[in-house]
Amino acid sequence: MIYSVSSPTHPLRRHIEEIQKLTDEEFEHILSYFHPVKRRKHQFIVQEGEPVNKEYWVVNGCLKSYFFDDNGKEHILQFAMEDWWATDYDAFVNRTKAKISIDCIEDCELLYITYEDREKLSSELHKMERFWSKKTKAGYVALQNRILSLLRDTAQERYNALFNQYPELFQRVPKRLIAAYLGVTRETLSRFQE
Repeated sequence: MIYSVSSPTHPLRRHIEEIQKLTDEEFEHILSYFHPVKRRKHQFIVQEGEPVNKEYWVVNGCLKSYFFDDNGKEHILQFAMEDWWATDYDAFVNRTKAKISIDCIEDCELLYITYEDREKLSSELHKMERFWSKKTKAGYVALQNRILSLLRDTAQERYNALFNQYPELFQRVPKRLIAAYLGVTRETLSRFQE
């Protein structure tokens, strides 16, 4: 979909302005650092063992971040739907190789920014530095809550919380992936859904 740079309905502008109001000129400058990319279902945007220099924002579609343990079991770390950010943040920030993979569960439209451009944009426009600071804090809180839930809550409680917070996920993501995210078998997940 084509959006006017000055349009308040541009999805990235709307997303940023949930935290930080922008002028048309500021948004045009911000948008100049982002690059659109389309990926098909099952295509990677990050592959374990490869360098990571891009952070992705989901315009349309759904991604999964995951890794396989030594026994070949898949562990889902995160799903990323519209308005979510995704990359291997350890590799992105520390300039190392990815420890996880991220691929598309659905056909996706994404915007990406490189590490260097994100740093440059943050130094040029402090509104974006504040935006990313708030997003990072929110991500840290979500990660902490996920870890606490894995350690404290029963599988049924984790399922209920995920369903209540993201009911659309259950329409878009295969059950085996939701089971892997929750750390349960597919059979256990089926019992929760009865």
